[in-house]
Amino acid sequence: MESMIPTWQVSFLCGILTWIVLSSMFNLTRMIRSLTQPWVSSSVASGLPVIIQIQKYKHTVLDALFVGLSSVVSVPFYTGFLPLLFWSGHGKLARQMTFLMAFCDYTGNCIKDVVSAPRPKSPLVRTLTVTKDEKENAMEYGFPSSHTLNTVCLSGYLLHYVLSYNESSDASFQLAAFACVCLFVGLIGFGRIYLGMHSVVDIVGGLVLGLAILEFWLCIHEHVDRFVISDQNVTSFWVALSILLLFAYPTPELPTPSFEFHTAFTGVALGIVTGVQQTYDHFHHEHVVRVFTPELPIAAFAGRILVGIPTILVVKFCSKALAKWILPITANALGISIRSSGYVPALTTSSTVKKSNEVKQSNGYLQKMLFFSNQDSFDVDTGIRLLQYAGLAWSVVDLVPSIFSQLNL
Repeated sequence: MESMIPTWQVSFLCGILTWIVLSSMFNLTRMIRSLTQPWVSSSVASGLPVIIQIQKYKHTVLDALFVGLSSVVSVPFYTGFLPLLFWSGHGKLARQMTFLMAFCDYTGNCIKDVVSAPRPKSPLVRTLTVTKDEKENAMEYGFPSSHTLNTVCLSGYLLHYVLSYNESSDASFQLAAFACVCLFVGLIGFGRIYLGMHSVVDIVGGLVLGLAILEFWLCIHEHVDRFVISDQNVTSFWVALSILLLFAYPTPELPTPSFEFHTAFTGVALGIVTGVQQTYDHFHHEHVVRVFTPELPIAAFAGRILVGIPTILVVKFCSKALAKWILPITANALGISIRSSGYVPALTTSSTVKKSNEVKQSNGYLQKMLFFSNQDSFDVDTGIRLLQYAGLAWSVVDLVPSIFSQLNL
């Protein structure tokens, strides 16, 4: 008789939990940082002349080009693009790119915060941050370049999907497609240096890591997809995995937004898994209608966008409001000390400090079990952000397609 919980799932989660405990006990993050940070920081400093030389050719056209390209491969862009991909009928591609994006985001940001190497800084280096997203990116550490890493993985996987989907394509088409991807990756990497956001070592690190992740993902992507759509105990496993990944994330030398970015996309992956598990046979199987076909003309697809975008934004707002109400109540019932960075004004640091002695005396069993966290309290904003984006992603693959079905879109 088959076990209710597969052995590999238990082993995988126990492996992550063991890593959390060991890394906390032996301070592995600091040990790894002491070995890697000096070399990366030295490489960033030695690469400043290259950046200065490239920026001698600055021009408003080049500024606009590279700022635009950086925006196209940013996390917010992918977050807005992926729902359209789901609603276009390419569910498998959308699932894979979501999971790959979450994997890249987590891995890249972990390495950034472990190494904690600075971005290029010099009076002679111009850093061009036009958008809000770029200003937030500038607050992160530099190695490796997330833009380069994400571009390599996602454009590489998209190329793989297109070539697999068009098996009859000739060699010249395949070569042209590969050349376009290489050119795109090259422009992104060069643009990050031109904008003063990264040094050469950051770009090379993002390129090498991206190729390694892409190769690994191409080996496992079919297994991941089969697990998500048809295996047992998927949702509960993914919930446990998402929570453990929050605790497994390394502590940077100084606070950065990287953890917030990871939390949001981890929530997106969780919401996609939850929704697809419930509705795969209805809305996400391989025979659903696809855009640019007689069954789903461009006008109907435009109708989907007009209905879908406002719906997921409303769900995102409601998910955040609901999480802000439920999580503090739940944490209080379990005796877990919490604080808020900004989502819940009543739980800001200034107000919780006054109750610190009471909290330490009233911590429940769950708090004591989390001894490896080395925290007197937990930031409830992390849970709120996770549930907010999980709710948004669930609505993309479950609620919104149900509305499409009712409206015959």
